[in-house]
Amino acid sequence: MNDNEKKIASDLAYEIIREVGKAIRPYVGNPESGEKVKIGADGTPTSFIDIIAEEKVINILKNSPYESYLISEEVGELKLGKGKQKSITLTQELRRTDIAPEEKPKFIFLVDPLDGTSNAVKQIPAYGISIAVANVPEGRLATLDDVELGFISNFENGNFFEGEKGKGSWLNNQEVHPSNTININQMSLGGFTKSSTITASKLVDNARRMRVLGSVVLELSYVASGKYDAFLDLRGSRIIDIAASKLILEEAGGIITNKYGEKLDAKLSIHEKTIVVAANNEILHNQIVNILIENDAHIINEVGVVSRIDDYKSILYSAKIINYLLTNDVSVVVEKELADKLDELKKDPNLDNIIKTTQKEAPEIADQINNLKLDINYKILSKTIPEFECDMAIILGGDGTLLRTQNKMTQEIPIFGINMGTVGFLTEIEVKDTFKALERILKGDYFIEKRTKLIVSHENHYYSALNEVVIMTDKPAKMLHFEVQVDGEVIEEFRADGLIVSTPSGSTAYSMSAGGSIVDPKVEGFIIIPICPYKLGIRPFIVSNNSEISVKLLKKGKKAIFVMDGQTNEEAEYQEKIKFKKSEKNVYFIRTSTKYFYKKVKDKLNIGGINREHRSI
Repeated sequence: MNDNEKKIASDLAYEIIREVGKAIRPYVGNPESGEKVKIGADGTPTSFIDIIAEEKVINILKNSPYESYLISEEVGELKLGKGKQKSITLTQELRRTDIAPEEKPKFIFLVDPLDGTSNAVKQIPAYGISIAVANVPEGRLATLDDVELGFISNFENGNFFEGEKGKGSWLNNQEVHPSNTININQMSLGGFTKSSTITASKLVDNARRMRVLGSVVLELSYVASGKYDAFLDLRGSRIIDIAASKLILEEAGGIITNKYGEKLDAKLSIHEKTIVVAANNEILHNQIVNILIENDAHIINEVGVVSRIDDYKSILYSAKIINYLLTNDVSVVVEKELADKLDELKKDPNLDNIIKTTQKEAPEIADQINNLKLDINYKILSKTIPEFECDMAIILGGDGTLLRTQNKMTQEIPIFGINMGTVGFLTEIEVKDTFKALERILKGDYFIEKRTKLIVSHENHYYSALNEVVIMTDKPAKMLHFEVQVDGEVIEEFRADGLIVSTPSGSTAYSMSAGGSIVDPKVEGFIIIPICPYKLGIRPFIVSNNSEISVKLLKKGKKAIFVMDGQTNEEAEYQEKIKFKKSEKNVYFIRTSTKYFYKKVKDKLNIGGINREHRSI
């Protein structure tokens, strides 16, 4: 958008603001103007006063000598200009290749003609208009990054905010900047939360004061001008509500992201919404995000290292990681079997050939283990896994290595998994990303993810499982007869080859292969999956993880084996009960991105668990 085009767009925005203000003035404070007359294009109720405001917007753009696209709250998406008006779907319109250059609109206007309708009807002085103007991109969809100009006007007091990409933001022609508050206990917070949102409640409790004015566009602008220190909308704001105020806030020097601290990059559409977290500066913003996602990240001072010890790739790579941590002044403990293997390997006269062969077979780590020196006394650093009391445990291997390790831990130590196995669904990263990720983690730039575990009780013995417990016959090709209870109520009785009780973490493992649903780890539930049941219509159950599940064997003379995470096997007899409850202890994972679970589903499960074969020792 060149300077001339910006002037054209600005003049249209000024005219719209002026004329909408005049049009709604007779209806402000009149209860009848707030009557709902229809459902708008965005799916929310439309009041009479909203229609009055929007009609002015449409008429001005329609009669303009320049063609524009409009996204507006009630009418949806239009193509306007030169006396014409046409309903469109913007995402489809931007994909068209048959529009001649001279017929292509110059601008995309995103307009909320009246934000704070209820305030206007009740004559509460917090209602206004928001106008954002974006470029029309070539050959792609438009996003929030394409917004070049933003205008917001409070119709009650006349305050006028505007912003220009790369130039700054102004209130009544005076440049504005956010406040310099960095302490949550001192902040003024505005916004909207959702009921039963514990983290939001904690945030509100920590704030010095809380404001809810009922106008997203004005309140975001108050962060830009220092009237608020922060603002959030956990319900989800429409893109048309935040397009202008996002630009104004960012140009003033503030920060606006989603709940996880990630950039807002939504496409421009009437249907797009996003959770919004805005703050005056990065320090305060990080504190807010960490509370909202219950992140308990802290500085890493001591790290435990565990590795599979059946292939040279993992062992040598673990040595490289140990060297890196010690070089960065991080204390290290090494799992005893790994320490013994490293001490044994460094005395091997064939070590140089082992390294060279491994470099050829595993080129992804070739540079990292080039000139690798095993000159550390690993025995001094060694401890058994139950003795670990570190800030983080790095586990090199696949899901099996990770499951075995966490099951031996006596402390709730956050786990950082590096995939050296096949699928590696529970691991965090692939080998190539190791040191880039570790650099971030050692600076405290990471997220903690909590996963639920199962406690399994049988005949006064207790076991735990992170993924699942599988109950099956001890004789191949024989069926078992089960009775399943939830909180004492019998929910099903059936014959089957076996039964799985899975956590959400295990929903992408055996549970999925047996026909169970893939369940987001944030869901507080357990999945009960019959394996090849001999009963028409029986399906998996998802039950609350606050429930107690009880499984009883009903067929006399048939013994069962139950297996925890594929690691521990136990036997159960006729009429014996196996009980499952949520463990009081959780498993914590260190993540470098909040977009973990669904990305893993797409990346890992589409390849069928195929990965490089490792050279076994």
